[in-house]
Amino acid sequence: MADKRVKVWFDPEGDYLEVMFDQRPGYFRETENDQVMEKVDEQGNVLGFSVMRVSTLSKAPLEVAL
Repeated sequence: MADKRVKVWFDPEGDYLEVMFDQRPGYFRETENDQVMEKVDEQGNVLGFSVMRVSTLSKAPLEVAL
C-alpha cells in the first residue's frame, strides 16, 4: 500500500497557505468562512483547501467544515 502524501505550500508575501490531499483536477469554491476555500473535484470530493490571511490565525484558531 502506497503512503498518502499531502502537499503543503505557504506564500509568506501573499500570507497564503495551500494544503492538497490529492493532485487531481478540480476547482476552488467558497466555504462558510471567507478566509478559506476548498478544492473539490467534479463529484464534490475534497481535494484540499487554502487559507488566506494566515497571519491572523495567531489571534484565534480557525475551524471550518470541508
